[in-house]
Amino acid sequence: MSRLNRSLIGLALLLTIAAPSANADDKPLIQAGKKTLFQRVLTTPGCQLSASAAGKDGVIQPTFSRYYVYERAQADNTEWLKVGPDSYGKTIGWLPSSCTVEWKMQLTLAFTNSANRDRLLFFKDRPTLEGILDAPDPVSKVAPLRAKLKQGVMAPGVLAQEPEYFVDMQKQFYLLPVLSGEEVMTEEGFRTRILNVASVSKTDEKTAEQNNQKAVAAGAESTAAGAASQMKEFSAAVVFVIDSTISMDPYIDRTREAIREVYQQIEKENLGKQVKFGLVAFRSSTQAVPGLEYVSKMYADPNQVKDSSDFLSKVADLKQAKVSSGAFDEDAFAGVMLSIDKVDWSKFGARYVVLITDAGALDGTDKLSNTGLNADQVRLEAANPGVAIYTLHLKTQAGAKDHVKAQAQYQNLSTYPGTNTSLYYPVNAGDLQEFGRKVDSLAAAITSQVRAAYMGDDAIGSAANAKQDPADKKMLEDSALIGHAMQLAYLGEKNGTQAPPVFKAWITDRDLIKQNIPTTDVRVLLTKSQLSDLSDVLKQILDAANEGLISPTDMFERLRSVAATMGADPNQLKQNGNAKVADLGMLGEYLEDLPYRSEVLNLDEETWKSWDGLAQEKFIRNLSTKLRHYQRYNADVDRWVSLADKSDARDNVYPVPLEMMP
Repeated sequence: MSRLNRSLIGLALLLTIAAPSANADDKPLIQAGKKTLFQRVLTTPGCQLSASAAGKDGVIQPTFSRYYVYERAQADNTEWLKVGPDSYGKTIGWLPSSCTVEWKMQLTLAFTNSANRDRLLFFKDRPTLEGILDAPDPVSKVAPLRAKLKQGVMAPGVLAQEPEYFVDMQKQFYLLPVLSGEEVMTEEGFRTRILNVASVSKTDEKTAEQNNQKAVAAGAESTAAGAASQMKEFSAAVVFVIDSTISMDPYIDRTREAIREVYQQIEKENLGKQVKFGLVAFRSSTQAVPGLEYVSKMYADPNQVKDSSDFLSKVADLKQAKVSSGAFDEDAFAGVMLSIDKVDWSKFGARYVVLITDAGALDGTDKLSNTGLNADQVRLEAANPGVAIYTLHLKTQAGAKDHVKAQAQYQNLSTYPGTNTSLYYPVNAGDLQEFGRKVDSLAAAITSQVRAAYMGDDAIGSAANAKQDPADKKMLEDSALIGHAMQLAYLGEKNGTQAPPVFKAWITDRDLIKQNIPTTDVRVLLTKSQLSDLSDVLKQILDAANEGLISPTDMFERLRSVAATMGADPNQLKQNGNAKVADLGMLGEYLEDLPYRSEVLNLDEETWKSWDGLAQEKFIRNLSTKLRHYQRYNADVDRWVSLADKSDARDNVYPVPLEMMP
């Protein structure tokens, strides 16, 4: 296994954003070797907070409370930490350092859905994990461990395994902090990260191991018995998001027909409560073309549809537009976002959007865009309520010049997180018969999954066999996989599944066998002030980039100025953001050996100059859409999290996906 010599202890841009200023005497201590980063620790189980160093009768703190370190002292041959819940000068007492772990970087992991991979294993030590990654045949190393875990007995070197059911961070926030790590190349040729992580456990490690193994065995029996009854309540919502511009009438009519047929079948089987359909239509900017009547419109909300007659009456007057929108691209993202934001998805276990269009989508930076978002951002927003987006792309002759760009957009949009499955399906030449077959098959497959779950059958097999046609085999297989993932998420929510009870452990961010499949996603925990500072920095860089279109030298002087200002004193950003600085200044200390380099800081002046105007424009547009997306994070009050009791609300954090960092 070749080392790439990279250490996962930080993140370039976030590391440049320190906490807001306080009086000099009231600031937390700075991390060793750093200039601006405060010392932070996480409490372990049983950690007691005392009024003084070496104090008695301390109060046990919630596990994984994040505290800032304001002072270190020795007492009774033990190091003690004077801590506060936030970085604003408020201290609350002393903790023995022995019951804390340093958390240099506010990075945490989120499990991906394990529908198409094995459950993640937590290893006691790094060498055991490395031995698997170094093996020419990793299956020979992993299979015996899996066999023992399945029998409910101890597996050598394994502390725990990922829960059987999916733990959705969007609904139940949990911490799986990254303490350190390194990117390596496996024997099979995949880049993966070996990560040292922490998770809640019993204080005694040996007891934790034994308890976890018992829980694995007991859980397998109890959850198997309870899952069937819980699945009786499993339901699905399918919202069709349809392009209703000129030329779309035949596809609108055919979609209505498919839903009518499916409704007849589910009502015959008394499954009307288990499957609900909705419909959203979209066009383009009504400011540019008032005759379009709407940008996007909810015709049928699945929560409000009573039965097939009600649905069909709600969508009866849906027709294609009477006027052309001018440009070929339409505002597909506005239609998808209307369904994401306005439908109450929480009442359904399976959640689907089916996008139907013959055109590309307006980019977020297009002046006609209603959302200001690109495919990346819309996909991330859909992941919040756990919605899978299918795209049926009608490749009509009229849009031939648009097909390549549109396909890239929709393949990105329709990649289901965790399984890395793209639910994008082209319809060649916009053939109405092929389209009808795909709509019929997809609606029937989803319905079959719900029917099978309700009846206690094998939902995967049932879905894969529903109205199967050789041409649609992949779509049906994908549908079965996503249906399985939805059920794991549903059962995880119903059972209140939590991260496994183990403290320090070693994992990989890729499956040990299917090494192209990720086991975790990275979340960067940003405070309100950090998000605000990041937005300010990004705006500065955008301004610099726009100038760079004329003068690359000036663009990079501005870029380096912003970076250096953030490294030296983030609070001087607005005052000194335009200063001329010839190098990266303080920022350099943060950039060594990082596995993640930001899009901005990875760019050098020579590369920028080598790009043509279109490439430079694309770079700037991508930054601009991320900046708009930060506004949604700021307004998303439900997902801001406090990491310590009684901490200042300004230190609450938002779990920002790594790919949304500049």
